[in-house]
Amino acid sequence: MDFVAGAIGGVCGVAVGYPLDTVKVRIQTEPKFTSVWHCVQDTFRRERVFLTSPTEVAKVRLQTQRRPSASGPLGTPPLSLPAGPGYRGPLHCLATVAREEGLRGLYKGSSALLLRDGHSFATYFLSYALLSEWLTPEGHSQPGVGGVLLAGGGAGVLAWAVATPMDVVKARLQADGRAGRRYRGLAHCVVSSVREEGPRVLFKGLALNCCRAFPVNMVVFLAYEAVLRLSRGLLAAAPPGSQ
Repeated sequence: MDFVAGAIGGVCGVAVGYPLDTVKVRIQTEPKFTSVWHCVQDTFRRERVFLTSPTEVAKVRLQTQRRPSASGPLGTPPLSLPAGPGYRGPLHCLATVAREEGLRGLYKGSSALLLRDGHSFATYFLSYALLSEWLTPEGHSQPGVGGVLLAGGGAGVLAWAVATPMDVVKARLQADGRAGRRYRGLAHCVVSSVREEGPRVLFKGLALNCCRAFPVNMVVFLAYEAVLRLSRGLLAAAPPGSQ
């Protein structure tokens, strides 16, 4: 039931957070955006929808490609990507990347992803456990609904606070490639980005990450805990010998 509860929680979290994830990736990879609202307006005006994708590379490529605009492009295209859309969907994107860049292209940014997720997941689960314990009423073994919501949201914010620098690097490495490689690797991406845009570039999208993380992880842990408690209640109510 932990697996099922985690899967349901994850699906609910993606459904809640994906539109802001698209905005976050575009802010991190496109210097032209001056604010979150500017990015939202431009994306919606051009495309009307936010795209989804089953893998990280395809997700970033689909999020950063552009649809033609009748009024002409605003600013410059994202990093090294062409201004017009080149992918018809996730599978076409994966096939195109594999054909043009080889199988290694599908694993672009994997080193940054590992560096991002290692300490962020440690922060995530540790902070959820500590916050849940702190928010559990005296005499109870687990927090109520409000405690779960606050612990889940707080854990998400703390995790993304430490994950954002490597998330910026990952997004840039994964967006790089269609019109010629700009970065030779993780270290080169970090050095080039900081040299061109200053140290603040590594914290692009930090505020948006934290704002997105709170409701997303509230929903994730609420769904997770709800499924677990429901399953435990059903098992406890089942007649002896039927379990």
